Amino acid sequence: MNIQPAKHPPTSINELVKRAEVLAGLSLGELANLADIHIPKDFKRDKGWTGQLLEHYLGAEAGSNPEQDFPELGVELKTIPIDANGMPLETTYVCYCPLQNIAGIKWATSNVRNKLACVLWIPIEGSRDIPVSARRVASPFLWSPSHEQLHALQSDWEELMEMISLGEIENVTARHGEVLQIRPKAADGSVLTDAIGSKGTLIKTRPRGFYLRKQFTGALLAQHFGL
Repeated sequence: MNIQPAKHPPTSINELVKRAEVLAGLSLGELANLADIHIPKDFKRDKGWTGQLLEHYLGAEAGSNPEQDFPELGVELKTIPIDANGMPLETTYVCYCPLQNIAGIKWATSNVRNKLACVLWIPIEGSRDIPVSARRVASPFLWSPSHEQLHALQSDWEELMEMISLGEIENVTARHGEVLQIRPKAADGSVLTDAIGSKGTLIKTRPRGFYLRKQFTGALLAQHFGL
């Protein structure tokens, strides 16, 4: 099998997409073995393992930095677990949500807008009855939000950020937002960070992250797979 981890970042979007297309049909076990990477039994403690594995083959270097995975190309990598019908099994994490010092942050320059400007989606078999090593990589696709999608994302982002700026972070639930939502993002409930409280003073709360709802990514997958 003439597939090896990338030795350098891709120099063009076309090269990046071709690298991803070569992986389609292969299992995570095959890719991990070729890269000499340990395969976890499940993802309870290795949530980002799949994305990190594919980064080895695609040449991503951004890591956990608050920028796109391929900053020189302006492309973000997102893996998405799918069921047997090609539909998403979970929401998709976008980035951390700022909970303080948010004055002056606008949608146009927000990290959410930056991360979702251009996304390379790589669907992965994710049904729990399939062992991690046997789960296959599906065909990738490049996506940039349409005018309507951008409007929906911006509306949700502005509503959620307004609630945070008014000190209502503890009142924000996963039910807020039509396509974009905020949920706790931490290893466990003991992890706390500063946020704006209802009286304008700092409070301690769990870190939050922005997530795309399943119906939003499901529509993207349905279009990609022709469902």
